[in-house]
Amino acid sequence: MPTLRDALTDARARLAHLPTPRLDAEWLLCHMLDVPQSYLIAHSTDLLPDDQRAQYDALVIRRASGEPLAYILGEVGFYGRTFTVSPAVLIPRPETEHLIEAGLSALNHWTQPIIADIGTGSGAIAVTLAAECLQATVYATDISPDALAIARQNASHHQVDVTFFEGDLAAPLLPELSDKVNLLAANLPYIARDEVPTLDVSQHEPTLALDGGSDGLDLVRRLLGQVPQLCTDDATILLEIGADQGQATADIARSLLGEVSIRIEKDYADLDRLVVIGL
Repeated sequence: MPTLRDALTDARARLAHLPTPRLDAEWLLCHMLDVPQSYLIAHSTDLLPDDQRAQYDALVIRRASGEPLAYILGEVGFYGRTFTVSPAVLIPRPETEHLIEAGLSALNHWTQPIIADIGTGSGAIAVTLAAECLQATVYATDISPDALAIARQNASHHQVDVTFFEGDLAAPLLPELSDKVNLLAANLPYIARDEVPTLDVSQHEPTLALDGGSDGLDLVRRLLGQVPQLCTDDATILLEIGADQGQATADIARSLLGEVSIRIEKDYADLDRLVVIGL
């Protein structure tokens, strides 16, 4: 019967082809035992019973195959909170926290802002903005009922009031919210359709959350086309984009919205990540 240390050593070797084998092995064992990481240090010589070893092996096999750790654990951290995730939703990335920071900065312009998160997925953006800006009224849409079920779980868990609608982009918010949205946020699918099958992310995460059409910007075009109906004259629009899509997105915005303020913000890798549009 192996000790916890033995099980971790074996798991690290089996996960050596992944970027963070030691952390993955520890998180999986903590998840299976339902203990904090400190427990593994204090109890490293404890024996791991055969039934628990079998459970742990099954988790390690899943991770070794490339299944995202967040799906195995059923949760992921985002902006200081834990969010439930499943294969029905895209896993929130640290890069998207840049959108949150930009959104919170923009929200200082209104005393009781109305926020719309389009293509909410897990609800990470909508829930975080609602939790960080208590005076805001927050709406979120998604075309996937399975994704909305996860988003509603997250809103309930974090005890925030977000109104969710099932439907295509901003369509469910019209005409009720016509000319009322102050902050429009969206992390829409932005990968070109032909590229999706070639990427590792497509093996596990939902194609619906990845496929952005022929050039990756089809949904961005459609959403920006809805802006004149949906947003106030002084609204801010935040669009997370792919690493080389900043200028193309800016050109689309100007063609559809006229002379607007546009700022392309970089991520920590100095790649295009966010387009900020001011009406």
